[in-house]
Amino acid sequence: MAEDLLVVDNVKKHFPVTRGIIFQKQVGAVKAVDGVSFTVKSGETLGIVGESGCGKSTLARCIMRLLDITDGTITFDGRDITRLSRPNMRPIRREMMMIFQDPYASLNPRKRVGAIVGEALEVHKLGTAPETKRRVQELLEVVGLNPEHFNRFPHEFSGGQRQRIGVARALAINPKLIVCDEPVSALDVSVQAQILNLLEDLQQDFGLTYVFIAHDLNVVRHISDRVMVMYLGVIVEIAPAESLYESPIHPYTEALLSAIPSIETDDEAPERRERIVLEGEVPSPIDPPSGCRFHPRCRYATEICRVERPPLASFGNGRFAACHHPLGGARAHDEKGGSDG
Repeated sequence: MAEDLLVVDNVKKHFPVTRGIIFQKQVGAVKAVDGVSFTVKSGETLGIVGESGCGKSTLARCIMRLLDITDGTITFDGRDITRLSRPNMRPIRREMMMIFQDPYASLNPRKRVGAIVGEALEVHKLGTAPETKRRVQELLEVVGLNPEHFNRFPHEFSGGQRQRIGVARALAINPKLIVCDEPVSALDVSVQAQILNLLEDLQQDFGLTYVFIAHDLNVVRHISDRVMVMYLGVIVEIAPAESLYESPIHPYTEALLSAIPSIETDDEAPERRERIVLEGEVPSPIDPPSGCRFHPRCRYATEICRVERPPLASFGNGRFAACHHPLGGARAHDEKGGSDG
């Protein structure tokens, strides 16, 4: 069985809210990530989904140590990296890379492609100039680009080609973990499929581990082994991809899945999901609701949901959810004898 490559334990990231110009006084905090725990095994793809503002990208930056966390621990490949200094993080950064959302903004327009892809090699002093050039040209070929484009600038490429450059940059120093922060959301649908297939091929070829963040549930289903659903800074459900899509446990997951468009006719899909429209707006992360954070918008909410925060409980077969009124597969599981812990 594969070992845990990444362990995130009760991680919190709160951004202070201050008042005043000269003597700034903290009057609150934006609880962007508020007590998140999960693991990612070596060679696995964990998909993270949720509405905008749920804390997905903040969590990604915390994992990469681009942001210092407020509380909790992050363990990578058996090493606690939570409070490591920048010099001590440098060798670990060789094993953790990131692919960003916008291929237009994430590439320096003043640098040539060769310099962009080879930057990490130079920073970590891996090879001479000729070796770096040869490595960069190999990477460009691996991601489906012409190695002769080494001296071109980013503006000479399409959006999909730019994202391939971003993928090549992430691969440059043979990382173990790649955090993909909505890497296909800015691309056309046909190009999305090409990039997803490329990421899957690279994972098989190089034994990569992905944390894949997206708001498109179809994209996440295509590439993920497990899926984690976030809402307002907390985890509401984690499950193997297929079981989560077939029978969600949490009402929020149910609502997200009901919003996926279907091209099937009524004859082809007689059991198509009921379209669930969530009432109201996402509450403010400065003052999240008491109890279950989803209860103001949940059609199953009762008094216990308003006063008691549900724990992330096991429902068997690798499925976990934080809900007082679990749905679908969870109810069927309860009828057979409850949780197996």
